[in-house]
Amino acid sequence: MNKKYKRQTKAQAEEIVKILIDEYGGQEVGLHFDTPFQLAVALILAAQCTDERVNKTTPILFKKYPTPEKMMRADLEDIKKIVKPCGFYNNKALSIKETARMIVEDYNGRMPEDIDELQNLRGIGRKSANIIMLEGFGKCEGIAVDTHVGRISRKIGFSNKPAPTEIEKDLLKLLDRKYWVDLNHVLVLHGRQKCIANRPQCNECPISSLCKKND
Repeated sequence: MNKKYKRQTKAQAEEIVKILIDEYGGQEVGLHFDTPFQLAVALILAAQCTDERVNKTTPILFKKYPTPEKMMRADLEDIKKIVKPCGFYNNKALSIKETARMIVEDYNGRMPEDIDELQNLRGIGRKSANIIMLEGFGKCEGIAVDTHVGRISRKIGFSNKPAPTEIEKDLLKLLDRKYWVDLNHVLVLHGRQKCIANRPQCNECPISSLCKKND
């Protein structure tokens, strides 16, 4: 069961985010893509896989099948062969091919530019939909909550909720919209570089004095 820490006030939360932005700077998604569709495919492959591995795989995949139409017509076994290094390749290949089919048949070949419709695509949840809206269409409508964001948000007092959708709601209420774009990036980097699970580098943490874990 997750330990519940005291919640930050709005002013305290904004101070923390400003410090983290200064520390890590504005970042872009680590996945390489040319179109919103390719970003969706990369996000499907990124589940339980590193961005580095995905970025080595997608150039091969997109060279053969760059569009939803070509991906839909692709041989499933060929997709599996290409994406195998990313793990869970059977399910990921099925999700990629089905997502391509839905885009072609249900959305006239164009990626839906709506956060709810994006979640209808196979393999695309709320987190991925938020990333596609922001990085693919330049629209910030929410905050992508992955494992790092959820864990750090609970530890520093941004949310006490266990579910990503509930954590996102707390973050949207707590922070002004101007911070939404950077929040996912800086919390992910903070979780990877300083607030590492099971071995946090508290002595090197720029927000250690403000962290509710240390109250």
